[in-house]
Amino acid sequence: MAATLLWSRTISGSPFAPWFSQLLKEIGFYTYYCSKPYMTAVARLRRMQAFYVLFIGAGSAGAVIANRLTENPHFKVLLMEAGGDETEISDVPALAGYLQLSKMDWQYKTEPQDSACLAMAGRRCNWPRGKVMGGSSVLNYMLYVRGNKRDYDAWDQSGCHGWDSETVLHYFKKSEDNRNPYIARNSRYHGTGGYLTVQEAPWRTPLATAFVEAGVEMGYENRDYNAEFQTGFMIPQGTIRRGSRCSTSKAFIRPIRLRKNLHVAMHAFVTKILIDPTTKRAYGVKFIRDGRAQVVLARKEVIVSAGAVNSPQLLMLSGIGPADHLRHHNIPVLQDLPVGYNLQDHIGTGGLVFLIDQQVSLVQTRYENLPSVLKYAMFGSGPLTVLGGVEGIGFVKTKFTNATDDWPDIEFHFISGSAASDGGRQIRKVHGLSERTWQYMFKPISFRDSWSVYPMLLRPKSRGYIHLRSNSPFDKPFITHNYLTDPHDVKVMIEGIKIALALTETHSFKRFGSRFYTKPMPGCEHVPFFTDEYWECLARHYTSTIYHPVGTCKMGPYWDPEAVVDPELKVYGISGLRVADASIMPTLVSGNTNAPVVMIGECVSDMIKNYWIGDKK
Repeated sequence: MAATLLWSRTISGSPFAPWFSQLLKEIGFYTYYCSKPYMTAVARLRRMQAFYVLFIGAGSAGAVIANRLTENPHFKVLLMEAGGDETEISDVPALAGYLQLSKMDWQYKTEPQDSACLAMAGRRCNWPRGKVMGGSSVLNYMLYVRGNKRDYDAWDQSGCHGWDSETVLHYFKKSEDNRNPYIARNSRYHGTGGYLTVQEAPWRTPLATAFVEAGVEMGYENRDYNAEFQTGFMIPQGTIRRGSRCSTSKAFIRPIRLRKNLHVAMHAFVTKILIDPTTKRAYGVKFIRDGRAQVVLARKEVIVSAGAVNSPQLLMLSGIGPADHLRHHNIPVLQDLPVGYNLQDHIGTGGLVFLIDQQVSLVQTRYENLPSVLKYAMFGSGPLTVLGGVEGIGFVKTKFTNATDDWPDIEFHFISGSAASDGGRQIRKVHGLSERTWQYMFKPISFRDSWSVYPMLLRPKSRGYIHLRSNSPFDKPFITHNYLTDPHDVKVMIEGIKIALALTETHSFKRFGSRFYTKPMPGCEHVPFFTDEYWECLARHYTSTIYHPVGTCKMGPYWDPEAVVDPELKVYGISGLRVADASIMPTLVSGNTNAPVVMIGECVSDMIKNYWIGDKK
């Protein structure tokens, strides 16, 4: 009776009419029979009609899209984030490691495997993902790297039209506010005046300069890797502003917080996308906030920007995914798609530590003091402005790529310290090192001056997958990384390690008394040192994620059997639903992923606005 009245008075003639019965089941309106609950239901339903677009996730893409869509006053947007706001600590670049394993982190772990992560506790790698306004742009090391132009041209050639290098360059420049005048003057490749501030850290150790000089000694250029050519060495560009982190929340949401058509719901944990099983149209979401289950409706679209772990999990919980897997968890299948597969991630090899004789590295006791804090607070400078300890980036080519092509297959992350530079307080926890590894290999060099380099595999061939643990949204999914399961990945990584070792033989590092720390990795003692077999063993033990999982909701043309979304990021077979985050990447880009995800947000914003152009309903 009450449901019938509710239909006639509130819903009849509205765009939600076809989904009303399904909605009543979802939010329990059939139980409302007395006047007060009935009126509450009516009020709730009227409020639920208000939003034009719903966003799930206020991360690196979600924040951008919310900003761009609300430029149109007719787009009434609700941005939903499971976490809260950033903190003062998250603003400090050098403290990036302390944000992991905190309440701003989903604190995921991979499943134990024999191929990698063998030096980690339980053979499980930590997988930090941002649970905060700004998403993983609040937890990351702020490196602004776009990738190689060939990455995007390959996307376009595979059928993802509109994602070629020239098109995406426009969107990279659109968001960028590059504050290095020597770089910004190259207007062909860089932008100024955008929301996202990009610049180098205002302070660096002498080791940072030595790293770039060492690269030049080895025959590489000192060049801007975000311009025409990528191969070379450089002081990294980062998403920082006046010495502090510039997350996507700070860049794209705070400046527009007073827009009347933007609504932000923090601590809103989305549990399901509401989809009409007959029309297969997404029309809202269920979420939990303040301990109460609630529903909100979307007049036009639901956009999932929850990241490469949460986006596939939410799609599968909502009935979109591999049919057999969903049935196994008693989830009704609405659309059979390969959600959760095609998982790719950048990994680096840790444990390449080089000791030095001069007190010039980032030893924690040296910068954890009042002068450093005052330099940061008053001048936006000092050691606390270093990008999570990363002071150099290098792109090199191994023998497995064409020497005449600008197509490097290894990226170096240069750290002015080691896993022991803080005496075991935080870095060992962030990396998840086992007690045996810490005690045997790293504790003996606690607080010693040192530097490290992480060779990162740019285009891994190994593929993993993400599966549901259960049909409960509160159970973290299974993450099967499959690192180094493809033999080619192992070969490229070994060559990358060898090039990294050559750095310490340059004059630039020899003047600091640099030498390789030759303590063998526990578990590799039986392997002869300085052999390919030892480097493979090291890579399989100290396997470090570089925090770049992608591909689990793959973008592709309709003829691609692995595709989940089309080139406009619409989910195949479901109308009114898009995915826009790192999960849509068909293949990993040749570089860090935060800047490309911001670009994805910029690009899909225009797609959405063009799709609904002239629609004001």
